[in-house]
Amino acid sequence: MTSSLGETNVSKITSIEASARAKAGKGAARATRREGLVPAVVYGGNQEPTLIALDPRVVIKGLQTSGWRSRVYEITVGGKVERALIRDVQLHPVKDTPVHVDFMRLAAGSRVHVEVSVHFVGEEKSPGIKRGGVLNVVRHTVDVEVEADRIPEFFTVDLGTLDINDNVRWEDVKGTEGAAPISHEANFVIASIAAPSVDTTTGEATA
Repeated sequence: MTSSLGETNVSKITSIEASARAKAGKGAARATRREGLVPAVVYGGNQEPTLIALDPRVVIKGLQTSGWRSRVYEITVGGKVERALIRDVQLHPVKDTPVHVDFMRLAAGSRVHVEVSVHFVGEEKSPGIKRGGVLNVVRHTVDVEVEADRIPEFFTVDLGTLDINDNVRWEDVKGTEGAAPISHEANFVIASIAAPSVDTTTGEATA
């Protein structure tokens, strides 16, 4: 069953302020970091790249939030507003802090490749889990192609009716309308309920 993608599941837009950078290159990027900012670039959409600088706290907060790979950012710089996705974040090898961010500009009407997280609900109702079964998550995220203005915030899997040895496939996932999975396997498995393993020393089932 393929469910419709309701408006409430379209990715929320996160608004951020940025300052413009005049120059590209490693030297200019280092100068930006010395000012306590993170150099970044917004590219794509058949437009020239826009060089920007961000407050590192904004970047870190975004990365610490679930589903950041499918989050739409509305970036304001110099009075101009652009919508984009984070495509890559370079981290400091020792400090693990962001040192550069690549944003991909979203053009209205275009389709984009994006990684959408999967949320699992109804675990407490699952007959299989109640009988000692174990949830085996095959995919925590799914790569899909979708319209730029219809990017899902997340997909939902309801485990409420699953028994031991049951599984959830792509066609069972909610919130997938308009999203085409980038997979060579048709109707792939998202998760399953595995039987409890048996401890050979005691003969007792263990979760």
